[in-house]
Amino acid sequence: MRKIFLVITILFTVLSIVFAFLPLGTLALLPIGVALLFGYLTFKKSDDSQKKLIKVLLLFSVLSLIAVIGKEVLVQDEIAKDAVFEKEKIETKKESQKELEELEGLE
Repeated sequence: MRKIFLVITILFTVLSIVFAFLPLGTLALLPIGVALLFGYLTFKKSDDSQKKLIKVLLLFSVLSLIAVIGKEVLVQDEIAKDAVFEKEKIETKKESQKELEELEGLE
């Protein structure tokens, strides 16, 4: 049982590290939670001599959790107004209107 928990912990710890660097937002919390849960279960099932790897895995999971939460809290997504695009849009609208008036005048 301990080996199964250890394999699951390793798998989800690697996934949590990868997800922490990808721009997935809070979706990365799922593998982190699973890694922490199975890491804790593995820690409880292990002897004292077997706990070193599990402590390292739990440390990486916690660091991934801190990274994901930090990115969500500290990084602000903002939409900047593009003044050049707005100006071109207005000019294009005026040109199209002039062309329509010219076409109406020809009829």
